[in-house]
Amino acid sequence: MHAAMEGLRAGSLHTQASGSLYSPLAWGQGGVRRCCLWRRDRLSPVTIQYIPAIPGTTMETFSSKDLALQAQKKILSRMASKSMVNMFIDETSSEILDELYRVSKEYTKNKSESQKVIKNLIKIAVKIGVLFRHNRFSPEELVLAQDFKSKLHNGAMTAISFYEVEFTFEKDVLPDILMECKNLLLRLVEKHLTPKSHGRIQHVFNHFADPEMLCQLYDPKGSLWPHLQKICHGLNKLIDEGKL
Repeated sequence: MHAAMEGLRAGSLHTQASGSLYSPLAWGQGGVRRCCLWRRDRLSPVTIQYIPAIPGTTMETFSSKDLALQAQKKILSRMASKSMVNMFIDETSSEILDELYRVSKEYTKNKSESQKVIKNLIKIAVKIGVLFRHNRFSPEELVLAQDFKSKLHNGAMTAISFYEVEFTFEKDVLPDILMECKNLLLRLVEKHLTPKSHGRIQHVFNHFADPEMLCQLYDPKGSLWPHLQKICHGLNKLIDEGKL
């Protein structure tokens, strides 16, 4: 079948069995190609129908879950102990990240930048998860971690409230919360992660604290609204499960 499709794209089809040449005679309409092929040594038509790829598009293959797996394997491979096998980013979290990626891609019109920001987010999440599992944080740093968790929880509740209650969205509130989260996280990892990782944290929080992007996201008539619905559904689930 693959060889047949390649032949059709080239304008003819050559069968390996008989060496006979088939030539396309007609194309259908409505987005479905119908090709009537006639063998030159016989007057016997063969009709092949298939749905072609849309010109200029490719299948979306970006997956936060796959990226999390890759990041986890890469980071754990550098460590003496590899006993940790649980995912640091669960199914619900990966679904939220996928929606954040789609929001970023649709807003920025920059696929590579959107992929980069989600990759950076995943790398940071996995690295911090590793530090926690290995008890690398001091008592003082654990207080910072709790402050960060509380602030993140507050941000999630605010995001959900803005979605569920009409006309409550304020464009400066979430950016302020995200900046506070960023500063707490930078203080938490200051002695543990490299300047490159610090830059990743800056990149992620600055990207999603864009007031204009948030305004478009919270527009009920806007194209980003369906993504917000899924994000808030995921956040509610994480909160109900005590994970956020």
